[in-house]
Amino acid sequence: MAKSERQQQVVALIEQRGELRLADLAGAVDASAVTLRRDLRELAERGRISYLHGLARARSRHTMELAYEEKRQVAMAEKALIGRAAAELVHDGDAVVLGAGSTTLELARCLVDRSVEVWTNSLLVAEALADARSVRVRLAGGDVRGAVRALVGSRAERSFAGLRAPLAFLSGNGLTWARGLTTPNLHVAEIDRAMAAAAVEVVALVDHTKVGVESLITTVPTARLARVVTDRAAQRCGELEQLVRRGVRVQLVD
Repeated sequence: MAKSERQQQVVALIEQRGELRLADLAGAVDASAVTLRRDLRELAERGRISYLHGLARARSRHTMELAYEEKRQVAMAEKALIGRAAAELVHDGDAVVLGAGSTTLELARCLVDRSVEVWTNSLLVAEALADARSVRVRLAGGDVRGAVRALVGSRAERSFAGLRAPLAFLSGNGLTWARGLTTPNLHVAEIDRAMAAAAVEVVALVDHTKVGVESLITTVPTARLARVVTDRAAQRCGELEQLVRRGVRVQLVD
């Protein structure tokens, strides 16, 4: 397991339980106590958790927005599989909405040989599809938000007004059955809501590190989610079962 993914798993476990001792964490994560102690110290220095005398405590993720480079290194293999599975939901001739995120970027890379129209606020998605001959890219205007490599603000939101695409593929910082997709940033929340409103069905693309995690602001409530595409490691918590009970289709990738 890569260091970034292991540390993300450590943070997720601590946040789920509130606090954990090093000995308990060593039994839940496939790593030595020495490695985990080093991880905990690094995470504490970066402000992700509190760690003192062998006890790690959760810090609120409600206002935490990770940098793109940090997010990009987490669950890379799973994100590629999720993107590939999501691409199978898109048919030639479709117009689809793609939000910002490292997982939606993987979806975009799977659409380069398709005949589709893509509406997006993501600079990375637009760049990935810029040379695709059969893909028409509609990039929103607005203000650049570097943390997510995307365009936000009222101008970006207006770019999706009046649009009614079959599917919108969105990600987020967290997904729970109680609150749906969430993000720590108000500007990101507003553009994601505009993109969700521009589609008949909303598909959430989230890897296992985001399932069971919640952030400050709801972007897409559970009732508005048609489908969730995630990896099998997300089954470790009970969120997926609760989503299915509420009518959300859950698709797992290996």
